[in-house]
Amino acid sequence: MTKIARTLSLGIEVATTKKILSVYVYYRNDNGEEVPVYCDWGKNWGEDDIYKAIRNMMFVLSFHPEYSDLQGIREEICVSA
Repeated sequence: MTKIARTLSLGIEVATTKKILSVYVYYRNDNGEEVPVYCDWGKNWGEDDIYKAIRNMMFVLSFHPEYSDLQGIREEICVSA
């Protein structure tokens, strides 16, 4: 998770809970709204697969008018592919 955050100059917040066994990744926009970006749901993916899934979702979100603040990272996403 830190790899994609560093690449895109995004911050990370880690929250743990005793009841959730899966990994969930959210993008929090400027309004504080959390958008689900990734959940492993028991997938046995390697780090590179998770990185690509998160990167691809962030790229898609960057085209949505509601998340226009992500437009500036499109080039970084493409370069890091």
